[in-house]
Amino acid sequence: MSQLEERLRPLMLRSLEGDTAAHRQLLTGLAGPLRAYYARRMAAHASSVEDLVQEALVAVHGKRATYDRTRPLLPWVYAIARYRLIDFYRRQRLRLTVPIEAAADAFTDAEERASESARDLEKLLAQLPAKQRQVIADVKLAGYSVAEAAARSGLSESAVKVGVHRGLKRLRALVDRAGGNED
Repeated sequence: MSQLEERLRPLMLRSLEGDTAAHRQLLTGLAGPLRAYYARRMAAHASSVEDLVQEALVAVHGKRATYDRTRPLLPWVYAIARYRLIDFYRRQRLRLTVPIEAAADAFTDAEERASESARDLEKLLAQLPAKQRQVIADVKLAGYSVAEAAARSGLSESAVKVGVHRGLKRLRALVDRAGGNED
């Protein structure tokens, strides 16, 4: 479990129990990692990073009741962030008008898919060796640089890169096997 997960998950659990201070700390604690997540993916749209961070935080706040307390928090949060990013790119290509009455349904469907994706990702990651799982979680999910992940794990940068590469390769094989794609 990453240090970020260890720090933020208890805040989420306390937030779900009605602790408003913990909820505020949770949202504040998520802002930085979300900012890093979007900044790495949106160099061409850097001016929109903060808007997406806010959208993701609003979604986390609005959908916190759907969080499964038995699961890690960060995959759930990053699934929400990913769907916000997809929505952003869709808005850039197509400008559709949706009646406000239909907006709630669109958010519900996206969040349900995000929750399912987070559970699927957690199951896949559980099949990896602990070090591969950790470096993938740090670099690909939490948004740490390779150098930061190396410092966190005590591995060399090369070992982190190799671990991420091999872990992703193994995840692809697991997904292909699960989907019947034995090519």
